[in-house]
Amino acid sequence: MDEFDRKIVEALLADGRMTVTELADRIGLSKTPTQLRLRRLVESGVIRGFRAIVDPAEFGKEHVAFTEVKLSDTREKALGEFNTAVLRVPEIEECHMIASSFDYLLKVRTADIRSYRRVLGEKISSLPHVASTSTFVAMETVREGRLAI
Repeated sequence: MDEFDRKIVEALLADGRMTVTELADRIGLSKTPTQLRLRRLVESGVIRGFRAIVDPAEFGKEHVAFTEVKLSDTREKALGEFNTAVLRVPEIEECHMIASSFDYLLKVRTADIRSYRRVLGEKISSLPHVASTSTFVAMETVREGRLAI
């Protein structure tokens, strides 16, 4: 990845809806080489896709909780079973394996604390090999979802 590729990624992180012509002007190349570079970045997986960033409050999903999960078994098979099951829980927005006294950190988004409690009790606690959980409720989001390159 060279300087022009980085400029393409930075520009699209700021505004993913800009046209190729606008992108070319922004990075200082003509349209055709910009288009070829963009296609290569997408095909190679550097750029994984384009999406809208929406206001969760508009969809009734303002409540954010971070849940620590400790597993009863951390052998590879158990980790795989947990990982696969997490993907089926739509309220889990993010899932990270952690090097700590617990095994995973989940970011869970729901409508309110009652909805979160239901998700915790019925879905998260029922995931394979879950031994215990601990929850931290976000009171305010100051910064979210911004990649610095």
